[in-house]
Amino acid sequence: MERIPITPQGYEALKKELAHLVSVERPNVIKAIEEARSHGDLTENAEFEAAKERQAFIEARINELNYKVGNAQIIDPQTLPKDRVVFASRVLLANVDTGEDVEYQLVGPDESDIKEGRISVSSPLGRAIIGRKPGDEIVLQAPGGKRVYELIQIL
Repeated sequence: MERIPITPQGYEALKKELAHLVSVERPNVIKAIEEARSHGDLTENAEFEAAKERQAFIEARINELNYKVGNAQIIDPQTLPKDRVVFASRVLLANVDTGEDVEYQLVGPDESDIKEGRISVSSPLGRAIIGRKPGDEIVLQAPGGKRVYELIQIL
Protein backbone atom coordinates (compact mmCIF):
# COMPACT_ATOMS: atom_id res chain seq x y z
CA MET A 1 0.00 0.00 0.00
CA GLU A 2 1.36 3.37 -1.02
CA ARG A 3 1.78 5.83 1.85
CA ILE A 4 1.15 9.46 0.99
CA PRO A 5 3.14 11.90 3.14
CA ILE A 6 1.10 14.87 4.28
CA THR A 7 1.22 17.52 6.99
CA PRO A 8 -1.53 17.65 9.65
CA GLN A 9 -2.91 20.83 8.03
CA GLY A 10 -2.98 19.20 4.59
CA TYR A 11 -4.74 16.14 5.98
CA GLU A 12 -7.43 18.29 7.59
CA ALA A 13 -7.90 20.23 4.33
CA LEU A 14 -8.40 16.97 2.37
CA LYS A 15 -10.91 15.70 4.96
CA LYS A 16 -12.78 19.01 4.83
CA GLU A 17 -12.97 18.94 1.02
CA LEU A 18 -14.14 15.31 1.09
CA ALA A 19 -16.87 16.08 3.63
CA HIS A 20 -18.04 19.06 1.54
CA LEU A 21 -18.21 16.99 -1.64
CA VAL A 22 -20.14 14.17 0.06
CA SER A 23 -22.55 16.29 2.10
CA VAL A 24 -23.10 19.31 -0.18
CA GLU A 25 -21.94 18.83 -3.77
CA ARG A 26 -23.14 15.25 -4.28
CA PRO A 27 -26.73 15.99 -3.10
CA ASN A 28 -26.82 19.19 -5.18
CA VAL A 29 -25.80 17.40 -8.36
CA ILE A 30 -28.34 14.62 -7.72
CA LYS A 31 -31.07 17.28 -7.45
CA ALA A 32 -29.84 18.90 -10.66
CA ILE A 33 -29.99 15.55 -12.48
CA GLU A 34 -33.52 14.89 -11.20
CA GLU A 35 -34.65 18.36 -12.27
CA ALA A 36 -33.10 18.00 -15.73
CA ARG A 37 -34.69 14.57 -16.10
CA SER A 38 -38.12 16.04 -15.35
CA HIS A 39 -37.81 18.24 -18.45
CA GLY A 40 -38.42 15.25 -20.71
CA ASP A 41 -36.32 14.09 -23.65
CA LEU A 42 -32.80 13.35 -22.37
CA THR A 43 -31.19 12.98 -25.80
CA GLU A 44 -30.99 16.73 -26.36
CA ASN A 45 -31.04 17.92 -22.78
CA ALA A 46 -27.92 20.03 -22.17
CA GLU A 47 -28.76 20.51 -18.48
CA PHE A 48 -28.89 16.75 -17.98
CA GLU A 49 -25.55 16.23 -19.76
CA ALA A 50 -23.89 19.01 -17.76
CA ALA A 51 -25.21 17.61 -14.49
CA LYS A 52 -24.02 14.09 -15.39
CA GLU A 53 -20.55 15.44 -16.24
CA ARG A 54 -20.45 17.32 -12.93
CA GLN A 55 -21.53 14.15 -11.11
CA ALA A 56 -18.74 12.17 -12.76
CA PHE A 57 -16.20 14.82 -11.73
CA ILE A 58 -17.47 14.88 -8.13
CA GLU A 59 -17.47 11.08 -7.83
CA ALA A 60 -13.93 10.87 -9.25
CA ARG A 61 -12.70 13.52 -6.80
CA ILE A 62 -14.43 11.74 -3.89
CA ASN A 63 -12.71 8.49 -4.86
CA GLU A 64 -9.34 10.25 -5.16
CA LEU A 65 -9.74 11.95 -1.78
CA ASN A 66 -10.87 8.71 -0.10
CA TYR A 67 -7.70 7.05 -1.40
CA LYS A 68 -5.45 9.89 -0.24
CA VAL A 69 -7.07 10.17 3.21
CA GLY A 70 -6.98 6.39 3.63
CA ASN A 71 -3.30 6.15 2.68
CA ALA A 72 -2.12 9.35 4.35
CA GLN A 73 1.04 9.28 6.42
CA ILE A 74 0.70 12.35 8.60
CA ILE A 75 4.07 13.92 9.32
CA ASP A 76 4.22 16.44 12.13
CA PRO A 77 6.85 19.10 11.37
CA GLN A 78 7.58 19.46 15.10
CA THR A 79 9.05 15.93 15.22
CA LEU A 80 11.46 16.38 12.32
CA PRO A 81 15.24 16.59 12.46
CA LYS A 82 16.72 20.07 12.09
CA ASP A 83 20.09 18.94 10.68
CA ARG A 84 18.85 18.19 7.15
CA VAL A 85 15.86 19.04 4.97
CA VAL A 86 13.09 16.42 4.93
CA PHE A 87 9.40 16.37 4.00
CA ALA A 88 7.48 19.08 5.94
CA SER A 89 10.66 21.00 6.83
CA ARG A 90 10.44 24.78 6.80
CA VAL A 91 13.57 26.33 5.32
CA LEU A 92 15.10 29.76 4.86
CA LEU A 93 16.95 30.18 1.57
CA ALA A 94 19.01 33.08 0.31
CA ASN A 95 19.07 33.79 -3.41
CA VAL A 96 22.80 34.21 -4.01
CA ASP A 97 22.28 36.45 -7.06
CA THR A 98 19.77 38.89 -5.56
CA GLY A 99 20.47 38.52 -1.84
CA GLU A 100 16.74 38.03 -1.29
CA ASP A 101 15.68 35.61 1.47
CA VAL A 102 12.72 33.28 0.93
CA GLU A 103 11.02 30.90 3.33
CA TYR A 104 9.37 27.69 2.16
CA GLN A 105 7.84 24.59 3.64
CA LEU A 106 8.22 21.32 1.72
CA VAL A 107 4.81 19.68 1.36
CA GLY A 108 3.01 17.19 -0.86
CA PRO A 109 1.60 18.16 -4.26
CA ASP A 110 -1.94 18.53 -2.86
CA GLU A 111 -0.77 21.06 -0.28
CA SER A 112 1.55 23.22 -2.39
CA ASP A 113 0.69 26.92 -2.57
CA ILE A 114 3.55 29.23 -3.51
CA LYS A 115 1.68 32.29 -2.19
CA GLU A 116 1.58 30.63 1.23
CA GLY A 117 5.24 29.59 1.00
CA ARG A 118 4.48 25.88 0.56
CA ILE A 119 6.28 24.12 -2.29
CA SER A 120 5.91 20.54 -3.42
CA VAL A 121 8.69 18.08 -2.65
CA SER A 122 8.33 16.96 -6.26
CA SER A 123 8.92 20.47 -7.66
CA PRO A 124 12.38 21.21 -9.07
CA LEU A 125 13.32 23.35 -6.04
CA GLY A 126 11.80 20.85 -3.63
CA ARG A 127 13.82 18.00 -5.15
CA ALA A 128 16.96 20.14 -5.09
CA ILE A 129 16.79 21.01 -1.38
CA ILE A 130 15.65 17.67 0.07
CA GLY A 131 18.44 16.13 2.12
CA ARG A 132 20.47 19.38 2.19
CA LYS A 133 22.02 20.90 5.31
CA PRO A 134 22.38 24.53 6.45
CA GLY A 135 25.22 26.19 4.56
CA ASP A 136 24.74 24.05 1.44
CA GLU A 137 24.59 25.73 -1.95
CA ILE A 138 21.71 24.70 -4.18
CA VAL A 139 21.98 25.16 -7.93
CA LEU A 140 18.66 25.00 -9.72
CA GLN A 141 18.22 24.96 -13.48
CA ALA A 142 15.09 27.10 -14.01
CA PRO A 143 13.38 28.02 -17.30
CA GLY A 144 14.81 31.54 -16.99
CA GLY A 145 18.33 30.25 -16.38
CA LYS A 146 20.40 28.98 -13.50
CA ARG A 147 19.48 30.04 -9.96
CA VAL A 148 21.74 29.62 -6.97
CA TYR A 149 20.46 29.50 -3.39
CA GLU A 150 22.13 29.00 -0.05
CA LEU A 151 20.28 27.05 2.63
CA ILE A 152 20.54 29.45 5.55
CA GLN A 153 18.47 27.66 8.15
CA ILE A 154 16.00 24.85 8.80
CA LEU A 155 13.29 26.52 10.85
